[in-house]
Amino acid sequence: MMKKLLMMFFALLTVMVGNAAGRKINIMDLPPFERAVIIIKKFETLHRPKDYPYVGYGHRVLPGEPYRRGVQLTEKQADALLRKDLRKFISLYKAYGKDALLLGVLAYNCGPGVVNKSTILKKLKSGNRDIFKSYTAHCRYKGKFHKQLHHRRLTEFAALYSN
Repeated sequence: MMKKLLMMFFALLTVMVGNAAGRKINIMDLPPFERAVIIIKKFETLHRPKDYPYVGYGHRVLPGEPYRRGVQLTEKQADALLRKDLRKFISLYKAYGKDALLLGVLAYNCGPGVVNKSTILKKLKSGNRDIFKSYTAHCRYKGKFHKQLHHRRLTEFAALYSN
């Protein structure tokens, strides 16, 4: 238990944001949705034209969308797209109340198909909110453990999970 708390504490320490005056503030001083946006921006970073079909902060371009290969979104455009996508994913899980944000953030990164098949969702459906291990287990890329994804999951859980 102590190891879990320490890991979450260190994950949060890495996510500090600047305010308008240029001073650093703790992410926990922000509303949960804003925390989620900052965390996604930190780990996704602003995608470049070479990353197509991904634009903005990890949005995968779908058929019929107006985003073209070789065009860089501005930060403002990317921020608006991230917020739109995140709201869409959160709404998929609105039946889970305070856990909808955490599920939406995971769906933003992994896709709703992964979330819908996850042990996280199975546990929450059964009323079990002991999901730390299940949530932080979503840290594999191409079948291999990915340290950065693990750090991301720890940060997301520490900042967005509420008892």
